[in-house]
Amino acid sequence: MRLVTYRSHVEAEARLGALVGDLVLDLEMFGEECGVPLPSTMLEFIDLGPQAVAITSKLIEEAEGIFPIGTAQPVANVKLLAPIPRPRKNIFGIGLNYTEHVAESAKSLDTSAELPRQPVIFSKPPTSVIGPDDAIVHNAAITQQLDWEVELAAIIGTRAKGVSREKALNYVFGYTVCIDMSARDCRRAGQWIYSKGQDTFAPMGPCVVTADEIPDPQTLDLWLTVNGVEKQRSNTAYMLFKVDELVADISQGITLEPGDIIATGTPAGVGAGMDPQEWVWPGDIIVASVEGIGTLRHPVVAG
Repeated sequence: MRLVTYRSHVEAEARLGALVGDLVLDLEMFGEECGVPLPSTMLEFIDLGPQAVAITSKLIEEAEGIFPIGTAQPVANVKLLAPIPRPRKNIFGIGLNYTEHVAESAKSLDTSAELPRQPVIFSKPPTSVIGPDDAIVHNAAITQQLDWEVELAAIIGTRAKGVSREKALNYVFGYTVCIDMSARDCRRAGQWIYSKGQDTFAPMGPCVVTADEIPDPQTLDLWLTVNGVEKQRSNTAYMLFKVDELVADISQGITLEPGDIIATGTPAGVGAGMDPQEWVWPGDIIVASVEGIGTLRHPVVAG
């Protein structure tokens, strides 16, 4: 199932929907028509647990594409938001999780050339999240080195504490696309949160694909372009620490809760690794995709 958060018009409240072909189906309204209570937000849906996915999928399948009047509309008519517009907690970011990115970072960002022995973890605050087509703000008073990173993000569906790698994927609700924007000249004493956590620095979406549709998250192509020029292309198979390892590792010391987000790291091809280095500026367009999930498109604006 492909789930979205959307508004039907500018003043409308955010709603939870399912993408069915070229339609977005309002799940709360659809549930009312079916006599089955369904929530109106993504976090409420995740909180219901795995049974919510099974029940909703069955209802949609039984409808056979014919939905009650007023419950569905063309996705082209709505504004998609970030799937979780305001996460409850900071996003877990994973650094240096692709071999070639480790190498390019060592040359340009003063990080170690040795492959990390454990996941490198940082965070991005909830205020950094924006949705599809929203503007990424380039604040020239703060940074002259604004960089891009395409990533697969995993969303936790069930409370996880001290879980094994073998069972870790059972705790994942679904997956989405994330762009980890990074102001490279804002790193402070080895800390990355100010560099990566500024407002608008976590574009996310366009949907969440539930985990049952992505049984193996380590087979997905991902790529990114700037102004139509490809900068990054790789596959999640090349992660140093796979999604199950990340969930298991974090959960040993930090309890993961429903709705938590893990951005799993980026492959080579970031601007800092170019020779000469490249950065994005107001007027640029960043497009990022993950196979089987979707595409994000974001203009960069001055701020």
